[in-house]
Amino acid sequence: MRGNMILTVTLNPAVDKTYTAGELITGNVNRMRTAMSFAGGKGINVARVLRQYGQRVCATGFLGGYAGDFIEDTLLDKQVECQFIRVAEETRSSINILADNGYVTEILEPGPLVEEEQIGQFLELYEELIAECEIVVLSGSIGRGMPEDIYKTLIEKARFRGLRTMLDTSGESLRAGIEAKPYFIKPNQKELEYIVGHKLVNREDVIEAAVKVHTGGVAHVVVSMGKNGLLYVCSGGVALYAKAEKVQALNTIGCGDCVVASFAMSFMKKERREEALRRAAAISAASATTLKSADVPFGTAEELYESITVEKLR
Repeated sequence: MRGNMILTVTLNPAVDKTYTAGELITGNVNRMRTAMSFAGGKGINVARVLRQYGQRVCATGFLGGYAGDFIEDTLLDKQVECQFIRVAEETRSSINILADNGYVTEILEPGPLVEEEQIGQFLELYEELIAECEIVVLSGSIGRGMPEDIYKTLIEKARFRGLRTMLDTSGESLRAGIEAKPYFIKPNQKELEYIVGHKLVNREDVIEAAVKVHTGGVAHVVVSMGKNGLLYVCSGGVALYAKAEKVQALNTIGCGDCVVASFAMSFMKKERREEALRRAAAISAASATTLKSADVPFGTAEELYESITVEKLR
């Protein structure tokens, strides 16, 4: 019998290293003021937020080396069930440098090479895991050696079993994944532009593009627009909008993953769409107020939730 578990898939996890500095000057020695390391990668972040809210979650994907051990140990400490395929090379690091002038610089390693045999092992494991869960969250970039359409394959396998799938990636992986009609996607504006193939100048353009993707077979399209809030297109082409006001953002890394985690919980609880959007906007904005990536201060999230109103745009 299927439990109330959410499965998160992270094909290219990372150790997220967050540094703070006065400023970053290329070509110079840059001494960091503080340094923090977290288990990261989009799906890992989703799993961490889900556990913060007490949701049963299993994390899968590929891990390698000491960095992989660090990620798995961190998740196990938080009581996330872990089912990873091991690879020979070291799991990558992602470096985020937060400067006092407001600039955020990201340095992203490519990640380990995944062999064809290991991809085959993962696909077998994935078939076993989706038999035990209700929602599958597929997040982040794909690793070296993986086919561009691997998310499409994973969505099709889950849909065959009647599962809802949530996709948050970019580029060709996103375009191919959408062909399999996931239940939910969360592009940012640039990713949405890539999907529809043209520039989106204003909010009306963003709405039209999201509606186009929705009518193409994606039931829920949430566009994350940073400080400009969230746009949500769902059944019947209804467009809703929500934004948290007056938030002092310290670190926006992982905010999109908070949106995905929040919607996954709302789908599990069968919340009304307005409530789902309002809660996602609050959790995401609350995460931005801390230096830790994808870490939600509950009190801040609840305060923001009470202050957010959802606007119906069409």
